[in-house]
Amino acid sequence: MKEFKAIIAAYNKLELPNRKVALATVVKVTGSSYRSPGARMLIMDDGKWVGSISGGCLEGDALRKARQVMTSAQAKLVTYDTREESNQNLGISLGCNGVIDVLIEPIIETDRYNPIHLFEKLVRLNTPAVIATACANDAFISKKIIATETAELANMFDDFHLENDIRKDLTQIFDSPQSNINTYKTKNSTTEVFLELIQPSISLIIFGGGFDARPVSQLANALGWDVTVTDECVAHIAPIFFPEANTLSLCHRDTFDQEISVTPFTACVLMSHNYEYDRDVLKKLVKSTSPYIGILGPRKRFDKMVAEFEQEGIKLLEETTRKIHSPIGLDIGAETPDEIALSIVSEIQSKFSKRSGGFLKYRQGPIHYRDQNGDQVFKQVYINSPETNEASQ
Repeated sequence: MKEFKAIIAAYNKLELPNRKVALATVVKVTGSSYRSPGARMLIMDDGKWVGSISGGCLEGDALRKARQVMTSAQAKLVTYDTREESNQNLGISLGCNGVIDVLIEPIIETDRYNPIHLFEKLVRLNTPAVIATACANDAFISKKIIATETAELANMFDDFHLENDIRKDLTQIFDSPQSNINTYKTKNSTTEVFLELIQPSISLIIFGGGFDARPVSQLANALGWDVTVTDECVAHIAPIFFPEANTLSLCHRDTFDQEISVTPFTACVLMSHNYEYDRDVLKKLVKSTSPYIGILGPRKRFDKMVAEFEQEGIKLLEETTRKIHSPIGLDIGAETPDEIALSIVSEIQSKFSKRSGGFLKYRQGPIHYRDQNGDQVFKQVYINSPETNEASQ
């Protein structure tokens, strides 16, 4: 979602409609690639761009192709073959070894289906959505259906049967959940459609506005997360201490859940250094849908909370204790506040990505999600993913 926001911000700064703009999107990867399907890059007519579709080996050529698209006002699919045996000689020096399909489409400010304006809708809704984009077949290329689980936001197709076939698969994407690329038969041919699952930004609630909460807020903000810092003391949440936070909230422990929204996309970090405050907040959070609750401090501190809960007749279920992390953070030898912040934010990322947080050199299998044949790369998803690594629980 951070890339969406950066692209939207850059687009809205342009003097439109006097400028020409194109959007490049990775729609399919076979083999290896620096970026996965769903990576985007907004390209302006002055040669500047925002976002990326690779580690730098494809951007230059994509810029040239984008100028052609801007001139013709017609979308096109570009295939980059970076395998060593390919005669394209792209990416070999960077170690790339895959085939990357990139859809480049013109952005017309006055178009009712302007993708950037549709992206703005998704960001505002902050709910899971699917973008179905035709990426082959000139009759449909770049046409889209954009839908949430409850509503269809846009439909650019004009083929009734194709629309119905795509809609059926959209529902399955929400259930899987996994981005995919499917082939559909049309009246005279076939077309490939990239079904991309869009998930909201991770939101982070930091309970406690101490000095060691500041680097946590800074790192989370740098990743594009929505950051809320809450405390019972107004002096702890002065804007000068948390300039990167999206929200500073003065909430009592008994009423925070009435003022701050906790969703399945919310990580909660308790670091107030006040035992009773953290205990009372935890008592409410265990009933929430947050998949991650981290508590700063030694394990015996959390064990004491559990014992007090049991005395009150509150029994934590196993599925609840799995989402509670105490001590908080990955084991990286962190000592200073900045190092501890890195440990905390890294653990949250690994939790939402269903990864163990270990060394990649010891990972068995590919780094990115792939199909059953281990060939085609899929976009990373982080909630209800079919692949769950218990080590990250």
